[in-house]
Amino acid sequence: MSEQDFYEVEPTRTNAGGSEETNEEEFEQICYLCHRPERIAGKMIKIPGSIHICQDCMQKTFDTMGNSAFPMDGFMGKMPNVSMIDLTGFQDAMPFQKKIKKKKKEEQQKPAFDLNSIPAPHKIKASLDEYIVGQEKAKKVVSVAVYNHYKRVAAKIEDGVEIEKSNMLMIGPTGSGKTYLVKTLAKLLDVPLAITDATSLTEAGYIGDDIESVVSKLLAAADNDVDRAEQGIIFIDEIDKIAKKRNTNQRDVSGESVQQGLLKLLEGAEVEVPVGASSKNAMVPVVTVNTRNILFICGGAFPDLEDIIKERLNQASSIGFKADLKDKYDKEENLFMQVLVEDVRKYGMIPEFLGRMPVLFALEALTEDMLVRVLAEPKNAIIKQYQKLLAMDEVKLEFEEEALHSIAVKAKEKKAGARALRAVLEEFMLDIMYEIPKDEAIGVVTITKAYIEGNGGPMITMRQGVM
Repeated sequence: MSEQDFYEVEPTRTNAGGSEETNEEEFEQICYLCHRPERIAGKMIKIPGSIHICQDCMQKTFDTMGNSAFPMDGFMGKMPNVSMIDLTGFQDAMPFQKKIKKKKKEEQQKPAFDLNSIPAPHKIKASLDEYIVGQEKAKKVVSVAVYNHYKRVAAKIEDGVEIEKSNMLMIGPTGSGKTYLVKTLAKLLDVPLAITDATSLTEAGYIGDDIESVVSKLLAAADNDVDRAEQGIIFIDEIDKIAKKRNTNQRDVSGESVQQGLLKLLEGAEVEVPVGASSKNAMVPVVTVNTRNILFICGGAFPDLEDIIKERLNQASSIGFKADLKDKYDKEENLFMQVLVEDVRKYGMIPEFLGRMPVLFALEALTEDMLVRVLAEPKNAIIKQYQKLLAMDEVKLEFEEEALHSIAVKAKEKKAGARALRAVLEEFMLDIMYEIPKDEAIGVVTITKAYIEGNGGPMITMRQGVM
């Protein structure tokens, strides 16, 4: 496959003379030197050979030549005659430049944020129920927090009452649905969403991403529309990885320093972020984004936080007949539901950071029954995905109820939450997906408990009238 196959091909039409001409009005020009499109770099300067250069790169080129061995006297100075240089030779040597379609005017004019367009909390939760199984408290908390946040965005400060931001800190074991909850929420609200990982963030000046890179990703998700980005959602995953490092004498550039750097973004500040890049440099333009109306949601698995919660709960133990047992909470799966701010602070999150996260909630650990529901109930359930794949081969896929429970048991043993369901199913569906296309007479495949437990095979039903 050639390089041109990866890009959108520029439409051509034939003129009266029989030659092809390009409809350039529908496409943006791209600077040959810095590769920025016209909407970012500004008006282009056209050079013979269909080469376009932005004014910034042209000015830097002149400045470079002015400081070189050919000093400029006036405009042309002692430089050789530029008109004698055959620039058309660049056309054959230059790499293929992808074309970017211009946005239509209707797409550029985004409607103003309307309070009436914000769904009520019960409607947000009802939409989340179609995709997410269980987690009733988490869905209710998120629905109310998001509803209040966007009412805050639309509200006007007339009576001196300014509503504070509803930034959220979400705690839950791995595979409980933290990221999926935020993705579904952003899809339902149709707002820009940026998902970033806190593990790559470091203090400014060190190797890694700067704090402002999280806003840069949101700007890219909003198609570089600053106004739309300022009403978006930023989800910072693995937030527990920037907890204060214990027993260290070195500078904590990826822990407490990152928390302190995030403070201004969480509360609301104007930050300069690069357009189309993750770091600032002289060749990349920057825009100012105000984070005052950006909703921040932080999530993390917080390993070993259960021990801190357990230690706090066991402090009530005393000597006597009515004393609590020390191992009372050892087998408790949902200790996260009893988390308090003081537990997270003891884990290593600084008080200033937690103070800007007023909404703290936890997700439940997935039980066997919840995993069975995750397999079959959501709109895009894993089983429905496999059924759609086999339906393309005109084969119906069915699962016995007992087989679903066996899959859930095997997934729970992996201790990876809902992510383990796909891994277990892939193992058992491999042979089926490989063998089914060989025989066109197969009509129905039923996954049985015996097949999941290794004591038998799937039940195959042939089509009627097909030999």
